[in-house]
Amino acid sequence: MNKKLKQYISSLGHTELDEPRKAILADLINYIQGRSGAKLNFICTHNSRRSHLSQVWAQTMAAYFGVKVETFSGGTEATAFHPNAVASLERAGFTIKGGDGKNPQYKVQFDASIEPIICYSKTFDDPANPASGFAAIMTCSEADADCPLVLGADARIKLFYEDPKVSDGTPGETKTYDERCRQIAAEMYFVFSQIKT
Repeated sequence: MNKKLKQYISSLGHTELDEPRKAILADLINYIQGRSGAKLNFICTHNSRRSHLSQVWAQTMAAYFGVKVETFSGGTEATAFHPNAVASLERAGFTIKGGDGKNPQYKVQFDASIEPIICYSKTFDDPANPASGFAAIMTCSEADADCPLVLGADARIKLFYEDPKVSDGTPGETKTYDERCRQIAAEMYFVFSQIKT
């Protein structure tokens, strides 16, 4: 893991989470704790921002804390992994390659010795995602409402995040994306720090 990303992750341990949020995260902790090699599919409407940030940080924190999981992401529709979300991960310290075309594939790497995470926009039931035996983690209320049933999921967890797209095209764009990236990173740090391996 590169120095910049290590420093970023080290700083997350000082993040204070309030008790109501910890109670929400407990559902995810309990799901992972009860399974070896848990599969986590993070779902939002467009699979462009929150679901990708969650997938990447969950996989990174799992590796950081030595927890075996597989992470995925999808949407109720496919669009593209938004460049502002990609940029926020790069600022955190990830090495990211790719990015051509209408719905580009990105290789997001947190450690040179580990295969990169392949990120692109797809629906939650895309063949690249698990068809059964996974947790459907709803990262937005819109996807939760639009998708009342996720076939094959053995758990449904509501873990909503405010959409950073509200800042697109504004002077506060970078700040908003970095805040959301850090919030998700801190919460995934907390989740995986609680798993007993």
